[in-house]
Amino acid sequence: MIDAAWLLIAIPLLGAAVLLLAGRRSNAWGHWLGVATSGASFVVAALVLVALLGRDASDRVVDVNLFDWIDAGPLTVEAGLRIDPLSLTFVLLVTFVGTLIHVYSVAYMEHDADRRRFFAYLNLFVAAMLLLVLADSYLLLFVGWEGVGLASYLLIGFWNHVPANATAAKKAFIVNRVADVGMIVALMLMFNTFGALDFSTVLTEAPGISDEGTLTAIALMLLVAACGKSAQFPLQSWLGDAMAGPTPVSALIHAATMVTAGVYLVVRSGPIFTGAPDALLVTAIIGAITLLFGAIVGCAKDDIKKALAASTMSQIGYMMLAAGLGPIGYAFAIFHLITHGFFKAGMFLGAGSVMHGMDDDVNMRHYGALSKFMKITWVTFGLGWLAILGIPPFSGFWSKDKIIESAFAAGEGHGWQPWVFGMVALVGAGITAFYMSRLFFMTFYGDKRWTKDLSDGSELPVRHPHESPALMTWPMIILAVGSAGLGGVLAIGGGFTTWLEPVTGHVAHHDPVLPIPVIVVTTIVLVLIGAFLAWRQYAASAVPLTPPHGTPLTRAARVDLYQDAVNENLFMRPGQYLTRSLVYLDKRVVDGAFMGLAGMLALIGAGVKRMQNGFVRSYAAMMLAGFLVLVVVVLFVWN
Repeated sequence: MIDAAWLLIAIPLLGAAVLLLAGRRSNAWGHWLGVATSGASFVVAALVLVALLGRDASDRVVDVNLFDWIDAGPLTVEAGLRIDPLSLTFVLLVTFVGTLIHVYSVAYMEHDADRRRFFAYLNLFVAAMLLLVLADSYLLLFVGWEGVGLASYLLIGFWNHVPANATAAKKAFIVNRVADVGMIVALMLMFNTFGALDFSTVLTEAPGISDEGTLTAIALMLLVAACGKSAQFPLQSWLGDAMAGPTPVSALIHAATMVTAGVYLVVRSGPIFTGAPDALLVTAIIGAITLLFGAIVGCAKDDIKKALAASTMSQIGYMMLAAGLGPIGYAFAIFHLITHGFFKAGMFLGAGSVMHGMDDDVNMRHYGALSKFMKITWVTFGLGWLAILGIPPFSGFWSKDKIIESAFAAGEGHGWQPWVFGMVALVGAGITAFYMSRLFFMTFYGDKRWTKDLSDGSELPVRHPHESPALMTWPMIILAVGSAGLGGVLAIGGGFTTWLEPVTGHVAHHDPVLPIPVIVVTTIVLVLIGAFLAWRQYAASAVPLTPPHGTPLTRAARVDLYQDAVNENLFMRPGQYLTRSLVYLDKRVVDGAFMGLAGMLALIGAGVKRMQNGFVRSYAAMMLAGFLVLVVVVLFVWN
């Protein structure tokens, strides 16, 4: 089965090709083909898992060569797959959660005329992500990296008849292309340093490189690429706009595919980052900034999908912080990534269910009391809410709390790092509890607000909230079960971290600067305080239909802490002025010089043309004039 692992990519890729090429003839059954190919890929992944578990832990890193790919002088690259605990963990997450999202999409997109094309793009997205995590070289990984960028562009802008959606897709595409410059530079540095781009060579030789500066440069360029894909500061501006796509796209991007790719890249490149302590520190700092950035933004969003998007940004920040802690955090970053994949996918699908019952209204200020009308959505969303809060024994408790504990052990428990990173992670947990509880209470509790009059005297459209069909609720139920119990199952006896040891290595226990029981109790207390404050403001009190003026921080959070304004004024507008100046110089100076020369020659030609008038006396006069000029010149030279 390990030798047949190429089927993992080939099956959904074939499904995408069939759906795109078959055209309208597949409209009646194309969506089920999309579900079948994703499900078949999961079955293959499960069989590969069984085969890998049958090997000794020391023999669980297997490279499967497919064919010779590039042979260009000193650059030789074979196309192959690396089957190991890290890649297979991602494969299982992508195919399992991805298949549930496919099933959900059958009902969610039922009335869309282009449903078949939507499933083709979903299959393409899954295939590209599987190629990214299964590649055995950085160059092949880059192919999958660009593939998920293309698929995200197609899916975010799926409803591109709305100009705002098309703009959001372009924004995501361009920001990620900026980040990809980092990946390209990293590939160049790798080839210059190691003479190869395959994992076996690069990751094996990296610990032996004595030039720390080179490893730091490679790691920082990889980090730039990761920041773009995983929406980390300062390349996070595209994530909220990505909500323009259909809700299943949001679930797929935020839970199982694109935004997790950056975390995968950093953990996969662990030997490089471990040999570059400065790059690790920068990674941890970026993760810490982003987890607070996303949490603050999430506190002020009224759009249910954008609030969840801010949550994703923050949770990926936790993972990036863990990865930046080095070997003590690599496994915990992936652990939280897996649990997050379940509860965040469940909550996004729950948001889609709420929108389905509320005629696609995304404004939570127009919700309220939906727990009485959408009980399955309420319960399944509630389990995801408890999981992301980190309430024991739900999944988030087992993964996020490990990151907080590791943060308090940063720098081997010495210096400023454990206190700064530990306190940031702790405060982030409290803010997370507030904004996620705000979302939960505004949606499912309080008074019915869809029957109220607006402040301008107009009335809201009539709403008839109702539960979603079974094809939408069953994926939510399955994900809710994972949100409730998956973390505890994986944490038994440290089973998940032991499973990843062939890739992340065995790490001795590091004692945090505070006793672990103190950290756990403090985290739970902060979470309960955050949830209580949200309950008091958004469940026990009336929620206004229009957002209040708010504090300066609230107003800044509503516009994503002015990230778009900063990008426009620092990069976009100077770029526009530069290009306009270059266009002006090109037209006025470069083109002007050549056009001026051409005009002068044209004038000379016109003058000469007038002399050719056909009169003998004119030609005789010109000859006499020429003779006189010649005489003057000769006399001048003679003297």
